[in-house]
Amino acid sequence: MANPVLPSSGVLSPLGLDAVRLSPGFWGDRMALNHEVTIAHCQEWEEREGWIGNFRGERPRRGREFSDSEIYKLLEAMAWAGHPGLTPLAETVAKAQEGDGYLNTRWSGSRYTDFEWGHELYCYGHLIQAGVARLRMHGEDVLTQVAVKAADHVCRRFMEGTETCGHPVVEMALVELYRVTGTERYLEMARRFVERRGLPALADIPFGRAYYQDDLPVRQAQVFRGHAVRALYLASGVVDVAVETGDEELLKAVESQWERTVARRTHLTGGMGSRHADESYGEDYELPPDRAYNETCASIASIMLAHRLLLATGDVRYADLTERTLYNMLATGVALDGRSFFYANPLQVRVPAVPLDGVNHAAEGGLRSPWFDVSCCPNNIARTLASLPAYVAAATGDGILIHHFTPSQLRHQGLAVRVETGYPWTGSVSVRVLADGEGRIGLRVPAWATDATLAHVPVSSPDAPLPDGPVIRPVSPGYAHVDGPWRAGDEIRLELPMRPRWTFPDRRIDALRSTAAVERGPLVYCAESVAEEPPLGAVTARVEPPVEREVDGVVVLEVPASIGAEPDGGWPYASVEADREDGTDATLRLVPYHRWGNRGPATMRVWIPI
Repeated sequence: MANPVLPSSGVLSPLGLDAVRLSPGFWGDRMALNHEVTIAHCQEWEEREGWIGNFRGERPRRGREFSDSEIYKLLEAMAWAGHPGLTPLAETVAKAQEGDGYLNTRWSGSRYTDFEWGHELYCYGHLIQAGVARLRMHGEDVLTQVAVKAADHVCRRFMEGTETCGHPVVEMALVELYRVTGTERYLEMARRFVERRGLPALADIPFGRAYYQDDLPVRQAQVFRGHAVRALYLASGVVDVAVETGDEELLKAVESQWERTVARRTHLTGGMGSRHADESYGEDYELPPDRAYNETCASIASIMLAHRLLLATGDVRYADLTERTLYNMLATGVALDGRSFFYANPLQVRVPAVPLDGVNHAAEGGLRSPWFDVSCCPNNIARTLASLPAYVAAATGDGILIHHFTPSQLRHQGLAVRVETGYPWTGSVSVRVLADGEGRIGLRVPAWATDATLAHVPVSSPDAPLPDGPVIRPVSPGYAHVDGPWRAGDEIRLELPMRPRWTFPDRRIDALRSTAAVERGPLVYCAESVAEEPPLGAVTARVEPPVEREVDGVVVLEVPASIGAEPDGGWPYASVEADREDGTDATLRLVPYHRWGNRGPATMRVWIPI
């Protein structure tokens, strides 16, 4: 099956790219843009920056010590997309591989001398993931041979001892290679890497061992901490190991860590990682909007982890967080033209960024850039969008579950359906049966949809009065099911309430007191100020029902607000509370967060003073 995650057990089984086909719509359009524009854009910049040339032996070597991994992520995207550029690029990579399977353009002459920062095993992880994608989509070829040879080298070199990598990812890659080949040593190698971490296995550093999750054994940790991408990649690998070895204790440990992290260390957009200095989680409730780092790669890693936990447990909360992160982080990370990207994703930007046509050396938030010194995010976006159909639905023992609503066609064991919807702009979802069949069809009702309805419309009597016609019933958040048998033309209609809603922060989040945000459906909204538009620094909103307006097919919202006057004093503090003037009445327009920054340099805020 063509799928980036294919566990041998669990409550749910994923439907792969061979069973789910996206049609034009919110995600289908983005997937097509990724195939047509973003993948080629990434390859062009990797060639321009010399990262591909490193594999040809061009000197001096260019790029960071982990730049090899970006070529591997690109190869994975190409594999899922069936891109014609894969074979020539894979052949270039293959020529750089050494006889024993070692492959790294930075460390060839000084192998494994820096486990903390060298990223050698990290690079192997992305190479192996690319090889797995190619195996599942195409079968054996030069890329799969390179990946297997590298994995065998890793097993020979690291099966004994206590060493591991400062940046996890090889763990879940090895498990997936085990799943596709059945070779037991790959699973055992992954298990040993997981168990070694936190003994400790790595040297201490200024950020502390928590930076790369080496401060505690995985089973003892209470919450995700340290570098957010590393933490989430590690947790994904731990879930994979737990599922394949039947280690319930290990799985429960990650579930508990995930639960606390979502409750205390996750931003409204689903973003994770509050600190710029070390790209890390902060402490509980340390969720500043303006200094939130929220790396795009961390959001992708969060999607990977939540998807794995969903398959393992069937718990709908993992699908709910995946949806939040898909619409408000993944969709935000790439511009509407598919050629520029956000690395960091703060929830407030105070000063408009200066436009940049070349490499962004800072990777700060608020600036969509065509490339970065560390361009993990563009390639990560490319491989995720290329494999996105695999996240849409899953198989149960008696049918299918649809997690995410986007125009598509799904098929599984004789059950074939077409999903039609304008989601996330509208809340109407139609699932039409394409052929006679059996089985149960389940649809996820999001946590915010507290008064949704579901109707089963038989093809034989769509307009007949009850009890022979459609039965409309209220459905609660969770999964709503309809049982067969089915006739071609039968339809399920789900209606989700798409009213805008105000959202208020937990009072323990110091940075967000006296603010509120607006959501509609799965989308988080923000205020954006471009060029001559009113500044956001002095805006205060009134908590009244937002007014909806449609602009070029996009739902924007308007709320009443006031713009305060500039204070007269030279000191922003006083011994008594000053009277607050209401300011000038204004209308504040809110746009979906994923669309901000597409009109040029702007200020922005999600959390608005009220």
